[in-house]
Formats: sequence, structure tokens, C-alpha cells
Amino acid sequence: MIDILQNNYIRIIISSVAVYFFIILAIRLFGKKELAQLSVYDLVFILLISNAVQNAMVGPDSTLSGGLVAAGSLFVVNYILKKLQLRFPQFGKAIQGEAIMLVFQGKILSSHMKTAGITEEELMEVIREHGVASVSNVDLAVLEVDGNISVLSTEIHKKTTRRKKAHKIISKQQ
Repeated sequence: MIDILQNNYIRIIISSVAVYFFIILAIRLFGKKELAQLSVYDLVFILLISNAVQNAMVGPDSTLSGGLVAAGSLFVVNYILKKLQLRFPQFGKAIQGEAIMLVFQGKILSSHMKTAGITEEELMEVIREHGVASVSNVDLAVLEVDGNISVLSTEIHKKTTRRKKAHKIISKQQ
């Protein structure tokens, strides 16, 4: 009986680790922008994927111990990958990829946008969310490895500078 349980748990561990690596590979292949910019259908997709792979990980073992073994193996693999990523930066780049510059000094880098799988409309939405009116005011926009887009702008800097000056004027008057 113990031998059957051990074999079942080993199968759960191997299946869970295989699914883990499959999901990492799929995210790398289909683009990291999906991580940060979830639409309704992306959320439904993620929920369905998790349901679809659950059976592949635990098989017919829907017991608490089977679920804990699957979850525990995912935590262990995740921990090991994090440690490898810290120890070997090239490994981290292979798993996560690198940041991609999308805008530089007010100019959209079309080839980088195509590589990242981001449309101009999506970029403009993010730029507006950062409080910038036009691409020409963007010094730098970067698709980060976590899927978020960072925007640095002279327009924001000017607003911040004005705010600081306004605080100095107000404090002098008091």
C-alpha cells in the first residue's frame, strides 16, 4: 500500500513540475504583456488553463494529500528557480526574458513593438494612464520583464517640478 502511495506521489510531483515548466514556456512564447494587461477573456483563459492542468497534475488523486503534494512540489520548483535565477543571471534572462524598449526620446520603436506584440493603441493607453498626452513627450517607455510598461516623461518631470515650486511658494507665504 505504501509503495502504491509513493509511486502515486512521485507521479504527482513529476506531473506538477512538467505542467509548471509548460506554463513558463507558454508564457515566454505567447508574450509577457499578457501578464500585466489582463482582459476579461485573458482572465477566463487563465481560469480554464488552471482547471485543465489540475487533472494532469494530480490525475485521479483528488485527495487532500494529493493536492498538497502537487502544491508542495510547485513551491519547491519555484523556490529552486528563484535561487538559480539569483545565482545565474543568464538563466534568469532565459526564463524571464529581458526588458524591451518601446519608445525612446518621443519615437516609437516599431520593430521592438512588433517583437513585444504590442499595438500602438495599447501603448497609447498605457502612456495616457501615466498622465502623458503624447508619445512625443515620452523619454522612455519599456516593457518590463513582469509585463508592465514603465513610462518616463519630461511632461511628468515638469509637473513634479511645478508642484515643488508651488509648495515652496505656499510655505514662504505662511
